[in-house]
Amino acid sequence: MPADFPSDSEDADLVAKGRTGDNAAPLSVSEISARLKRTVEDQFGFVRLRGELSGVKRAASGHLYTCLKDEKAVIDGVMWRSGAARLPFQPEDGLEVIATGKLTTYPGRSKYQIVIERMELAGEGALLALLEKTKARLAAEGLFDAQRKRPLPYLPATIGVVTSPTGAVIRDILHRLADRFPSRVIVWPVLVQGQGAAQQVADAVRGFSAMPADHPDRPDLVIVARGGGSIEDLWSFNEEVVVRAIAECSIPTISAVGHETDTTLADHAADRRAPTPTAAAEMAVPVRAELAATLADYVHRQRQCAMRPVAIGRERLAARAERLPRPDTLLQPQAQRLDDLAERLRRGLVDRAAAGRERLTELRMTPALMQRNLREARASLAAQRLSPALIRRPLADRRERLAGLERVMRSLDPDTVLQRGFVRVTDRAGNTLTDRAAAEAAGALTLKFRDGELAAVTGAEGVAHSPAPPAPRKRAQTRKSGAAAQEDLFG
Repeated sequence: MPADFPSDSEDADLVAKGRTGDNAAPLSVSEISARLKRTVEDQFGFVRLRGELSGVKRAASGHLYTCLKDEKAVIDGVMWRSGAARLPFQPEDGLEVIATGKLTTYPGRSKYQIVIERMELAGEGALLALLEKTKARLAAEGLFDAQRKRPLPYLPATIGVVTSPTGAVIRDILHRLADRFPSRVIVWPVLVQGQGAAQQVADAVRGFSAMPADHPDRPDLVIVARGGGSIEDLWSFNEEVVVRAIAECSIPTISAVGHETDTTLADHAADRRAPTPTAAAEMAVPVRAELAATLADYVHRQRQCAMRPVAIGRERLAARAERLPRPDTLLQPQAQRLDDLAERLRRGLVDRAAAGRERLTELRMTPALMQRNLREARASLAAQRLSPALIRRPLADRRERLAGLERVMRSLDPDTVLQRGFVRVTDRAGNTLTDRAAAEAAGALTLKFRDGELAAVTGAEGVAHSPAPPAPRKRAQTRKSGAAAQEDLFG
């Protein structure tokens, strides 16, 4: 053993010291976690795992957390909100799936996990198992009972069709109806396959059902139709939201999904099942006739040729977009940490409330406790000492504020300016008049001077005053000309 590394028999140092030939600085926990994260993501940047779902949970943020397991091992998995919203099925415990994504680590828990980008059912067997499970649950609620089935109207004046406006299904229905019996058809365009198709179909059925009975566009019969395909293509019509919408529809409904061998849960919930959309049109009207179906092959080929450059450009754009870093990948660890902290906060609040509740139950008010609190309060009051300065200081502050208010009051007194030769004019009630119109309307006036008051009246000639003490000589000379020479004080 080299001399630089102590053996088990040697005593460990109290303080870490450098040793001869040791040039490796100790790593922090965050540094080693970051290195492990980069190593795992570089080595397992793209993986596909097959396993059984366990502990499926959706957080309030929309992220999906689950575990993938087999008979020997288990691995945590997380699917961010953007990917979880695009899932074509509802994840449940016990489903066998194939998850595609990348492996990464979560330093907050020292665990590794798979960030799932896409999740698919592991083969048609798993899809059929999910279908049977959903069918049994809805059947237990009575959605497929025969007593709920209603008879179809004999001759519907208006027929509502829920299907794709660009597919061959709507053309087949319109042709068959035109050959058998001309009827008014209202098409509610929806997606019949892919993301969001189930919700659109359910909204369309509920939209027809919500129309008032006297509405001119309310149909007498609703046909839910789609062409044939695999079980994956028809899966939208096995979704619970579609089945419930058809079962709750107030209008008789025909389900025409797929070919004769195709069966969906929508067929069980509808009032009548048609083997094909064409057969649904035959059920809708009483007249039977041959249907001359025409296919627009050349139109389809022309459309394909016109859309070929657009499709190539879209593929190239998607290839370039996949090479760009996605902004949400930068926030994925923080989003997971936020979910973790939110869960810890919730548990902490619950624990704190429980502890407070226990402490409250332990506190009991007894006479001895109240007497002890009273003694402590009296002792605290006795320890307080009053100083004269505590009383003089507030009195001095209030005296200064009172003196300031007195100075303001004197400056605002209207009689203060009389000392400088001004006159204040008031009416009989003592109200101060500030304009000529108010003085003429008052009639009797009082002129208040610095050394006394003088009564006066207003008239057509101006203002005449009542007898008053003799005025100075200069003013007496002015009055020799008589009362008619009196100047108008407001003129």
